[in-house]
Formats: sequence, C-alpha cells, structure tokens
Amino acid sequence: MLDKYFEYKKNKTNFRTELIAGVTTFLTMAYIMFLNPFILSGEFAGPEKGFFDFGAVFTATIVATAIACFIMAFYGKTWPIGLAPGMGINAFVAFGVVAGMGYTPQQALGAVLVAGVLFLIISLTPLRAWLINSIPKSLKLGIGAGIGFFLAIIGLEIMGVVGDHPVTLVTLGDIKNPLVILGCLAFVSMIVMEKMKIRGNIIIGILVFSIIAWVAGLAKFNGVVSSPPPMTYLFEFDLGAAFTAGMSTVIFTLLFIDFFDTAGTLTSVANVAGKVDSKGKVQDINKAMLSDSVGTVAGAFMGTTTVTSYVESGAGVKAGGRTGMTSLVIGVLFLACLFFSPLATSLPKEIDGAALLY
Repeated sequence: MLDKYFEYKKNKTNFRTELIAGVTTFLTMAYIMFLNPFILSGEFAGPEKGFFDFGAVFTATIVATAIACFIMAFYGKTWPIGLAPGMGINAFVAFGVVAGMGYTPQQALGAVLVAGVLFLIISLTPLRAWLINSIPKSLKLGIGAGIGFFLAIIGLEIMGVVGDHPVTLVTLGDIKNPLVILGCLAFVSMIVMEKMKIRGNIIIGILVFSIIAWVAGLAKFNGVVSSPPPMTYLFEFDLGAAFTAGMSTVIFTLLFIDFFDTAGTLTSVANVAGKVDSKGKVQDINKAMLSDSVGTVAGAFMGTTTVTSYVESGAGVKAGGRTGMTSLVIGVLFLACLFFSPLATSLPKEIDGAALLY
C-alpha cells in the first residue's frame, strides 16, 4: 500500500532506504525535543519571568512535529522533509516577545497562529513566487546572520561562559565551574563529530556529556520514562493582542523568518534530491510550503512556536530519502519519544546551551 502511494519505483527508492533516511534525519534533529521546551520555559532565567511551562511545551513540541511531518508525508508526498518548531524563532518568542515585550505565552501563541495563517494564504496565491524573488539576497542572509548571533549570545549565557553585567551588559562567567567546562567540551565534541560526519552529533553530544554530569554528581537525574506531561496550552492561544501595533511587528517577523527559512531549506534539499528542473524551478514546492504553513497553524493550536522545515533533512536525502515516507518515519519516531520528559528535565542547562551555541 505504502509503496504505491509514495511511488517508490518512480522515485527510485524503496522502503528500506526511506526507513534509513527517516532515522538519519530524526537523529540530526532530535535535539529540538529537548531544546525547544528548555528555551521557551526560560529554564535558566527562573520561573518568575512568566515563560512557558516546560512539560507542556515538551509534549506540544513532539505532537506538533509529528503532525507537521505527517502532513508533509501525505500531502507533500514527494518531499522527504522533517519539520519541527524552529530554532531562533523560539528564542525570539521567549526572550523578545514574552520576557522582553511582556506578552503572555497565550498572546505569543496567538501571534504565531496569525503568522501561520498568513503564510498559508501566501502559499495558496501567486504572492509566494513574488515574495521569494523580490527580497534581496543580502537581506535574507543578514537576517540569518542576525538570528545566529542572537542564538550564540543566548547559548553562551546559558552555558555560563558569559554573564550579565550592569555596565558592559556581558562579562566573563565562572569558567572554572565543572558544568561550564563540560558544556564547552560538549560544544567542541559536536564540531568534531560533524567533521567526522557522524550523524546525530548534537543529540550524541548532549546525552554523552549529560551522562558524565549525572555520574559525577554535578546534575540531578530525574529518570527516563513517565507519562507525557499535559498539554496546558492546547487551543489556549489569545488573539486579543494580535492586532495591536506592537504585535504587528512580531507577526511580520515570525512570518518573514518562517517563509524565507522554509523557502531556503526546500531549495537546498531540492538541489540534493534532484527536484530542480532544467529551468531552475523547484518541483512541487507549493505542496511543501503549504504543508509547512499548516504545520505552523497546528503547532500554535498544540502550544508551541512556529513550525518550519529543517535543513537537517538534507542528511536524510543524502541517505537516499526521496518521498514523504521519510517524513512519516520521522513523525513516528518523534511520537515514540513522548514518554521521555524526565530525561528532558535532567539535562544540565550548560550542555543544552552548548547545543544552542552549535
């Protein structure tokens, strides 16, 4: 049944290849199930800041990821893409919108929902092609670089390498702290494993150095398996502030980042997968972008930030993934992780920060 739906022969693939590709992509992006709730909950900043609830976001992240991957699998069925809440956007929402601008998590989710709906509308109209071609490349690259620097400073602060200072804003942290040293080693190990072309280098680095911290008694181990935390933010978005002047900038930012991040990722994956025709046009990109936008809407309903296509999908494509079956495998594997919330709460923040910096 699946072989006929995904047309394995036409796409020069088979079930085994798609399965391997799905597992490969999953390993490269599995870190998001730990990092997204860590960032949105402001775990290192303290609960008084009014961030999201860690457990609720953990469950929402996995469910939203699975839904988005299933949509990509069955609607954009020629795309072997993994989707999940985007890095960068989550930090912007947590530290810029909630902590910085003072909006509640529910109001932030309302903005995510509106941006997702706008993305969906754009994906259904000729605006999509016009926008992709009209924004200068320098602006697209500049936004990406800006987000990268934003994530880097947050990662360094979470790791403890830098800290707050009333005059200079940042100062050198306690680099003699064993956990800070472990975080730095985790970061280096991720880079080394990438150069060695080891799949899943981020998740491996997180788990290996977390185990070292637990064994050494530097961090508390809360267990591995339990029932999934309740989805506190399920359909709890608040649209009341979505149409104010202050929130309009937030919505535009979310839409802009998601749209061009998705377009760039799909174009990159398409080149590897051979989905670019002789005229340089990407085949079936409308289905992929529509799937992505619906995933964002679903994510807002579940209680997490903007869902986007992951560039890590290229690892699965290089492993032979050519159809939505790869996306289906990714979604199933994420669902299987629903019961690992104690493990997520056990990870030292310094090592989570290393993954964010990477």
